[in-house]
Amino acid sequence: MSNYVTSTSDKSKKKAFYLCLFGGWLGLHNFYVGRLFRGTVYMFTLGLFGLGWALDFLSIIFGAFKDNVGAPLRQ
Repeated sequence: MSNYVTSTSDKSKKKAFYLCLFGGWLGLHNFYVGRLFRGTVYMFTLGLFGLGWALDFLSIIFGAFKDNVGAPLRQ
């Protein structure tokens, strides 16, 4: 018998969604989940020229976005 443990982040999916929606081009959602380097890159490239911002937005919607330790965001 095996036990499965699911760990989720202490970061909220809803908050990351709104940060990405309104400040994704500045990388605010990346700073929120602890991805400091990625957030800085987004800030200087305007969300990787919009493409990274759009991909992150979709991954947040579909639940694939993870925090800095690889844990999925909580509902």
